[in-house]
Amino acid sequence: MPFTVVVVLHDSAPELGVLLRSIDARLRERPQVVAVDTGSHDSGPAVAREWGAAVVELPENPGFGAASNAGVARARHDVCVLLNPDCELLDGGLAELAARAGSRPGALHAPRLLDLDGSLQRSAHPLPGTLGALVSAPLHPPLLPHGLRVRVEPFRTERPRTVGWAIAACLAACTPALARLGPFDPSVHLFAEDMDLCLRARAAGLPTVLHPDVRIRHAGGHATRRAGEPFDLLARRRRAVIGGARGGRAVLLDDTAQALTFASRAAAHAVVGGDARRPVRQLAALARARRA
Repeated sequence: MPFTVVVVLHDSAPELGVLLRSIDARLRERPQVVAVDTGSHDSGPAVAREWGAAVVELPENPGFGAASNAGVARARHDVCVLLNPDCELLDGGLAELAARAGSRPGALHAPRLLDLDGSLQRSAHPLPGTLGALVSAPLHPPLLPHGLRVRVEPFRTERPRTVGWAIAACLAACTPALARLGPFDPSVHLFAEDMDLCLRARAAGLPTVLHPDVRIRHAGGHATRRAGEPFDLLARRRRAVIGGARGGRAVLLDDTAQALTFASRAAAHAVVGGDARRPVRQLAALARARRA
């Protein structure tokens, strides 16, 4: 079935080239591709135009969410796939994901994301701010029985299943449903917009479904990792999104779960002589966000 792909660019020329070549190599028919550029300083828009994509230029860079919304507004087909430029198709699975979105329009559909080395990305997560998430936070997932581990780490599932939220590096849905959702809150410039989208969709009766048999390679964070991980901003955004979607009790539960998770990871690293700096920084950022 025909579908639209929306790609947001920000200095993404090398990654976009890989993505577009994989589309040509893996799909029988080209989808409509709408490339939304957010003030790039490289040749990304030219690469998109040369390939045949429609290019929307937003030089003031309104943010990932607003740029995605502008792309969805130009979709010609009934199914739209939000796709990061640092993704690469490994087979024809993207067309299958779009077909599933067309046959089940009342949901958001996510594939399994793989790192460059083929390992699983933590691309799907439980519903945040629940007692279940709190109870499981200090547990070491590899020691859990398989069924419980999949509940704690739903990205490991081998069957299609509903998840709390999924990374929007690749997300397919019925275009009218995406348009009704926004799809993104334009006030969110960057970070946690995918969690916000999935939680708002869930509240509107549209669950997020992970399809582990559809695999997409995802380099991850090419436009944001250059300056390092912004732990403070991530902590603030997560709290704001959960509070807006699920209320203050959910924020309190999630804060506690996050603190237990970071503390247990830091302790585990300390015991085995590993590098505990990342979870320690995450824990400190959460404490600052709570004080603010």
